[in-house]
Amino acid sequence: MPKYYLLLALPIALSYNCLAQTNPTYSKEIEQKIKQVETHLAGWVQIQNSSLWHLQDRMAYYRVPGVSIAVIKDNKVEWARGYGLADSADKRKVTTTTRFQAASISKSLNAMGVLRLAVDKNLDLNRDVNDYLTSWKLPADSFTKDQKVTIARLLSHTAGLSVHGFRGYNKSDSIPTDNEILDGKRPSNSAAVRSIFVPGTKYQYSGGGTMITKKLITDNTGLPYDKYIDQFVLKPLGMAHSSFAQPPSDKILPELASAYNMTAPVPGKFNIYPEQAPDGLWTTPEDISRFIIETQNALAGRSNKVLSKEMTTTMLTPVLEKNSAALGVFVEERGGQKYFRHGGSNNGFKCEYVAGMQNGNGVVVMTNSDEYSIVPEIINSVATVYQWKDFYKPVVKKVVHPDTSKLKDYVGEYKLMNMIIRFKLEDGHLYINQMNSPYSRVYFESDDTFFIYMAPNSTVRFVRNEQGNITHISIKEGEGKEVKAEKKITGS
Repeated sequence: MPKYYLLLALPIALSYNCLAQTNPTYSKEIEQKIKQVETHLAGWVQIQNSSLWHLQDRMAYYRVPGVSIAVIKDNKVEWARGYGLADSADKRKVTTTTRFQAASISKSLNAMGVLRLAVDKNLDLNRDVNDYLTSWKLPADSFTKDQKVTIARLLSHTAGLSVHGFRGYNKSDSIPTDNEILDGKRPSNSAAVRSIFVPGTKYQYSGGGTMITKKLITDNTGLPYDKYIDQFVLKPLGMAHSSFAQPPSDKILPELASAYNMTAPVPGKFNIYPEQAPDGLWTTPEDISRFIIETQNALAGRSNKVLSKEMTTTMLTPVLEKNSAALGVFVEERGGQKYFRHGGSNNGFKCEYVAGMQNGNGVVVMTNSDEYSIVPEIINSVATVYQWKDFYKPVVKKVVHPDTSKLKDYVGEYKLMNMIIRFKLEDGHLYINQMNSPYSRVYFESDDTFFIYMAPNSTVRFVRNEQGNITHISIKEGEGKEVKAEKKITGS
């Protein structure tokens, strides 16, 4: 996603009459809470005197076919519910057993598996990972001369490695081996995983680094990666609707959600992710909740199904000072409470979990859509309804309505680096789009300053020259540097 991504999908008339069907029913009190969550969705900004959103409306707004949610309270799953369609072609509904691609949430379960291996095989988390690899080695270079790529650094994205993430493969594609992926050789569609800065000096997200920990597991156990994780992580946690097998077995195909880019299905229904460790988990929110609850209980010394209290503490401790990246999770503090979390983004899937380290709270949201915006809106709703102290603190803005004559001046194309941003006037409102994304409405705070929901804490301002003509838009994220998108002159 470009840094200055300015868009939000337009509302469209989709029908989600199948919401909240084929799901468990709960006590009257819990059903009331579910209804509140469904009607309290909110973004980073709230418009003054406006109402909160309904889940059904937001699914239509963002063109999200299916959503699945699980809510944790007091270290237990309080409720889980599916909404919408797992597959629009066969009208198959999302249920609590519908499996979604967890994408990068896979890294949290992988980390638990690596730490379990470290205990079982007496591996030093702070030792050069090459000492434990046999079937492939990370090439040495000037970056690793004095500081080494360690297990802890791989799991915390501080190993100085390349390859942010992976694109996946169609079912008809040739699938590369692990070594071909790591070395960037055909038929791999990603670059080689190599050092790009001195290990341990800073954070930079690297799914490529996580891929190396898959080799660590297979080299030291002799087991296929998915078999090891299934035996030593998933089964002990009771995650019966989860698997790292890639491609997934034909047996579970009826349980799998199909992936969608906007309203278009991904060819073959979903991509295959042979990397597995960074992105290959198929699961449900309820199963991810089992991972969360075990982590919460192990941290408190109440359980040790996979890891001890000491190793769980290590897992939840950031590796670098003033950074949130721990081992397979990110740690943050809100309202005096610490949380661990991870999000995920595969082709046609978006998901995220957030879990309290002391308060026993948590939420997991999974969707079969490329549109992420609905995910934090649902999380905000859960935090609000369940009264997570100071977790969700929206910015409240007052909206103004500039005269139509001024809005006409803003219409046109603006160039930002290699991107084109377009504005159009329709029904008395200004709409914006970027590249080939749908148009979305602009909300003005003054006659020339606006915001959109997809750009948290960003301020965008139309700028005129001395003659009163619009020359560019100025975009500023929080306290960051302003960037300009120049207006294209008609006919140029």
